[in-house]
Amino acid sequence: MSTTTLAEASVDPNETITRERGRRFAWIRGFRSAKTVTGVVLLLFFVLVAVIGPLVIHTDPSAVSNEVLLPPSPQHLLGTTHTGQDVFTQVVDGSRISLLIGFVAAVFATLLSMLFGLASGYLGGFWDEVLSVISNIFLVIPSLPLVVILAGALPSTGSLAITIVISITAWAWGARVLRAQTLSLRKRDFVEAARATGESTFRIIFREILPNQWAIVAATFLSTVIGAILTQASLAFLGLTDVTEWSWGGILYWAQNSSALAFGAWWWFVPPGLCIALLGTALSLINFGIDEFINPRLRSAGIATRKGAKRAARASAAGIRRATGRTPRRALRRTDAAFTRGDVILQINDLVVDYGSADQPVRAVDGVSLTLRRGQVLGIAGESGSGKSTLAYAITRLHQPPAQITAGQLLYTGRDGETVDVLALDDRELTDFRWEELSIVFQSAMNALNPILRVGAQIEDAIEAHRPGMSGEERAERVRELMRLVGISADRVGAYPHELSGGMRQRVMIAIALALDPEIIIMDEPTTALDVVIQRQIVEKIMELKDRLGFSVIFITHDLSMLIELSDEIAIMYAGRVVETGAARDFYSSPQHPYSQGLLGSFPTLSGPKKTLTGIVGSPPDLRALPSGCPFRTRCPHAFEPCPVEDPPLLPIPTVRDADGDAPAPRAVACHLYTAQQAALAEGAAV
Repeated sequence: MSTTTLAEASVDPNETITRERGRRFAWIRGFRSAKTVTGVVLLLFFVLVAVIGPLVIHTDPSAVSNEVLLPPSPQHLLGTTHTGQDVFTQVVDGSRISLLIGFVAAVFATLLSMLFGLASGYLGGFWDEVLSVISNIFLVIPSLPLVVILAGALPSTGSLAITIVISITAWAWGARVLRAQTLSLRKRDFVEAARATGESTFRIIFREILPNQWAIVAATFLSTVIGAILTQASLAFLGLTDVTEWSWGGILYWAQNSSALAFGAWWWFVPPGLCIALLGTALSLINFGIDEFINPRLRSAGIATRKGAKRAARASAAGIRRATGRTPRRALRRTDAAFTRGDVILQINDLVVDYGSADQPVRAVDGVSLTLRRGQVLGIAGESGSGKSTLAYAITRLHQPPAQITAGQLLYTGRDGETVDVLALDDRELTDFRWEELSIVFQSAMNALNPILRVGAQIEDAIEAHRPGMSGEERAERVRELMRLVGISADRVGAYPHELSGGMRQRVMIAIALALDPEIIIMDEPTTALDVVIQRQIVEKIMELKDRLGFSVIFITHDLSMLIELSDEIAIMYAGRVVETGAARDFYSSPQHPYSQGLLGSFPTLSGPKKTLTGIVGSPPDLRALPSGCPFRTRCPHAFEPCPVEDPPLLPIPTVRDADGDAPAPRAVACHLYTAQQAALAEGAAV
């Protein structure tokens, strides 16, 4: 079946180029906010004054005259000082030093914040402790006294020295904020996916994590500019800088020393103070609008004008009219002829995954053994917490401490017929193995996609990490090919994740997984949070691609009805173990384990006679008063033993509780509870 859609066939190349150019420069339109525009205009005014002003005004700000303490006039726009110096010339000339120190100090302080914050948050462990201690030291010391001490200790108090002092003392707060945000981002699915594709630590930090924090970085930078200008003015006012070097703070210093307020010379100290206040206001107004032109979601909402909507509607209508049909697409790859459907491609033997310390580990996967065959779908089902996702992460070796694989084998048979133990691969070999031979589709596609990168760039990342020899044009063509393969129009390459529907985002995740033609794809609940219609479309697309490209699938889900329909074999997990495996049709017709029977019994039939979901008739006995020695728990150890009672009655979940009346029991322990009940009755216990 062709994957080319009507929308794809209707795309005009010229319209696509125009749309891409519009997206590329869309951030500029984020400045349309009145507050942001006001702030930018004020900032540009001060920058022009600082750059051009001293070149236009040739008067020496230090030149004295007999015109002392004159109020503002056409000859002296801001009056004169007690020595006849022109205040306007001093303010214009002083703007250069104030802005230079403010922006340069902010640049260095922001770079230090990014270095310490990103490295501390992402690396964690020892480095996090060391870098956090350093930043905490600078946070707890009062900044202005520290600046005064450092400024006094330096041999030179020129602009460079003051800039260095301000940079050293102003970075800690920004680093703390960036560290906190990095800690929340480093566990996101899109970061895990970047690690799985083999991207370096440097690239993950600056390609995946940092772009999500540009708003914080920009806000930190602008706040530091304000703080640096105020700090420089404070130091100059206190006489701790070179007061012969004109700045706004230096003007205030001389006005205070000459008792300008006592003489009523308000024009001497008000203009530099007003300049500092207006510049701070400008930077604050820009700060308010940062999110709108950095965050793609807010930016798209902000520029969605009525005119733009009409233009998009006309373009769409014109494209539909030009649609002439579908273009067949070739398959990217088919299974090698040397292998046939049914050959074992992945053998899992006695796999064990523990969380926590070696003394008291929590066993999340307990001795799991499974077989995945080439070209087939292995379905894994079970309740939340049964170990399904932990197993998926173990197979791809994406676990991080405190999780660790303590036993077992993962034997993969490659295209060349060679069998390797995935657990024995070193970091370099593992990087090559992931995405080349095995890939994963994470659940919750919105979290698995980086929200500030276009989907085409995210697909290209996986290709670039493993195919460094491909040219940019070849990668771009491959991305468009993958988009068409999963049923998305190629002109959506430049879209952000929030501009796509949930189903389209999930298709993008599948495209990323298919980027390097892997032999195995693990799909961890790929239809989570999607409605039933989109779920059906996603499942049909997965099955179509599987048959077309010949890869194998490990499909993890809670939906047993879906699993029975699409799987060749099914494994049921309970409390970290596989309690039952078998062909899908056999599992549906005759499940063997009580837990499997309970899972199937929880789905009501759409036809036939009515039945209770628990499968029994009448009022069951209340088991809340089980004997104190009963080993029943929510994770019952007896669930893995053969049932001692032939064809036991299944007990209703809502009334089955442990001895303390706590959590409902899984149906897997129904037969064992029945046995315990019979033993209690035999002992004369009141049940």
